[in-house]
Amino acid sequence: MTVLSEYDEGWARLFVVMADELRVVFGGAVTELEHIGSTAVPGLVAKPVIDIAARAADLEVAAGKDSGLVALGFTHEPAGPPGRRTYTRVVDGVLTHNLHVFPTDVWDGLNQRILRDHLRESPDAVRLYSELKRKLAADGLSGFDYTAAKTELIQELTDEARRRRGLPSVPVWES
Repeated sequence: MTVLSEYDEGWARLFVVMADELRVVFGGAVTELEHIGSTAVPGLVAKPVIDIAARAADLEVAAGKDSGLVALGFTHEPAGPPGRRTYTRVVDGVLTHNLHVFPTDVWDGLNQRILRDHLRESPDAVRLYSELKRKLAADGLSGFDYTAAKTELIQELTDEARRRRGLPSVPVWES
């Protein structure tokens, strides 16, 4: 079952606190940290999980910081999407954070950042996406099924955002 929460302004503070801790761990291995995902969009219902994108010039150098990430409660997820390093943080059995470390060469075109910015600028898109999420949760979808059922709308919204930036469509689904 997917549990959604109404937007909580505290999510932004949770990101800032964790980003400060991550900056200490990563040092110069990461040049930017951004709040992504649904908790980064005011007004959007979300699973209360803070998603963080980190920009690294070299993923292997960033990987060398894994022991510091473990000290913060993060676990490397080697089966995560390709082309990045993915980590999760679980506290008392509850997922609290996802961390995605991306190489610099893909940063500017990241769908996650582009969609976040589009949603922040489009109340209609937030309404549509929130309605879909509520319906899917009410229908009892969770995990992969919940994520897959959102893909069509996410693709449409991301395509619109990319078009506005003069960028081509690329699949939002990563294998």
